[in-house]
Amino acid sequence: MDVVKTQKIKSNAPDVAITAVLGPSQELPAETPTVAGYDWENGTDYNKILESYTRTGFQATSFGKAVAEINNMLKCRSIPLTEETCDPHEEDIFIKKKTNCTIFLGFTSNMISSGLRDTIRFLVKNKLVDCIVTTAGGVEEDLIKCLAPTYIGDFNLSGKILRSRGINRIGNLLVPNDNYCLFEEWVTPLLDEMLEEQVRENVVWSPSRIIARLGEKINDEKSVCYWAWKNNIPIFSPALTDGSLGDMMYFHSYKRPGLIIDILGDLRRLNTMAVKANNTGMIILGGGVIKHHICNANLMRNGADFAVYVNTSCEYDGSDAGARPDEAVSWGKIRVNATPVKLYADATLVFPLLVAQTFAKHHFSNKKNV
Repeated sequence: MDVVKTQKIKSNAPDVAITAVLGPSQELPAETPTVAGYDWENGTDYNKILESYTRTGFQATSFGKAVAEINNMLKCRSIPLTEETCDPHEEDIFIKKKTNCTIFLGFTSNMISSGLRDTIRFLVKNKLVDCIVTTAGGVEEDLIKCLAPTYIGDFNLSGKILRSRGINRIGNLLVPNDNYCLFEEWVTPLLDEMLEEQVRENVVWSPSRIIARLGEKINDEKSVCYWAWKNNIPIFSPALTDGSLGDMMYFHSYKRPGLIIDILGDLRRLNTMAVKANNTGMIILGGGVIKHHICNANLMRNGADFAVYVNTSCEYDGSDAGARPDEAVSWGKIRVNATPVKLYADATLVFPLLVAQTFAKHHFSNKKNV
């Protein structure tokens, strides 16, 4: 009786519904990965947890692809330079090829304001990247942290109350205004020196040369700028005046006018680094000028070979920050045969994990084998 009843119900179902719901599937390619998460019965193994991301789905899978892309950069970078692939006649130490894959690291100032500064410093200290592009804040916040600390606050703190107390808020970070006063006291004599050298010795100051001088003078191993100077890794900042450093230059221009900053010199330097590179990789945290500046430099060589974007911006408004890598392919900023990755995430959450699965493993494995 039950069988007969079931058959009757089945036969009475509308054909259009049956076809819509129970239509047969075409077979997926045999190599298509299946979804699988981490097996917690094996205990807590953070390396295995991160490795499981590739097959987890959503942004976890993008994370896994970003790990693979960065590791491909490092694999390419580890190929030794030869007589044919090196550039013995280049005199600019910033432009001169150091590896087989020149890695450009870009980050916005809030990355340095946050604790991500320590992760970036690890990369620069150990010569794991070849070039940096950042904003004015990405320079000054690094230097200011050598003079006084930044504090953890809250996104919901009242701007009106903070202003009355001389406290500046960066998201949920707090920077006392006294920090910028200390910075003004420290940097003004250095601006005096740079102006004197410009007048006396015809020194042409570009943003990268200014940042290298500041990194040298801060003389603090906690500083990204210090290690960049020490390791001859250029830091380019085309908008160097758009921040506290610009404020100090503005005040200085009234005390001792005349300091000239050559941004075109840096543009030639950055673009030439890209043009002369055997291969290039881009790792860009955030968007805006730092993202476009690196991508545009790689346009000069018909595109980067490897690319990883990490930001939370979407493309619906046509912004460069939100643009996916495929848009850069259309401009010739990423090569057509590349496998770029965009990871939609807060860099403070995922970049330390990306470094753990790529640069850190690569670095400590090489140290162990030496």
